[in-house]
Amino acid sequence: MDPALINFKVLYVLTQLVGLTMIVLVGTWIGQHFGGLGGTSNPKLEFNWHPLFMTIGFIYLYGNSILIYRGFRTTRKKTLKLTHAGIHLAAFVLTVIALKTVFDSHNLASPPIPNMYSLHSWLGLSAVIIFSLQYVAGFVAFLAPGLRENYRIAMMPLHIYFGLFGFGLAIASALMGLTEKAIFAITNPPYSTLPPAGLLANVIGVLYVVFGALVVYLATEPSYKRKPIPEDTALLTSSSANE
Repeated sequence: MDPALINFKVLYVLTQLVGLTMIVLVGTWIGQHFGGLGGTSNPKLEFNWHPLFMTIGFIYLYGNSILIYRGFRTTRKKTLKLTHAGIHLAAFVLTVIALKTVFDSHNLASPPIPNMYSLHSWLGLSAVIIFSLQYVAGFVAFLAPGLRENYRIAMMPLHIYFGLFGFGLAIASALMGLTEKAIFAITNPPYSTLPPAGLLANVIGVLYVVFGALVVYLATEPSYKRKPIPEDTALLTSSSANE
């Protein structure tokens, strides 16, 4: 077996373990230190959906969607395209719900909390906009019929770059949001004394960074690139013949 492929499999499994641990710890952090989850009747608890769904959707699913082509290298490319789009769609749905909960928690608070004033909110919304534009552009370029193959080839580097850029921006925004939550909400004892809630927040932040670094490395290392399989060649030949 190719040594590069062995290394990839080890790092891929490690990435999944880091990602799942990250989700479990966010759920634990919310449940043990911030009262769990709630609805609009309790804005503080409704807010807790925001870090949980952003972690699941905008970090874990987003990262796995980026890796789908390299993680399932023996699957037909058409199937991978649909899976890539499907995971992105699931991430988008969770992200929209997460955004709604944070706006609800601000608007329904007594007194209301201002929206969109922090750098976290600016960068976070920018990441969501980039993600959404990427989804639309990717669907038109790579899933919708009619676009010539040479245009798809030309668009691919941009699609890859902005996908990774948006993912990195999501990680950076999550770190800022985690820090904001820790500073504002961990007060007795304060975050500066590094109580258990603060320590757990820091560990989650480190896992965000490790997960992001692993995803970017696995997605950009040339030796891990997926090689075309015969079904891909047949599909491409058929597509070119129909143009």
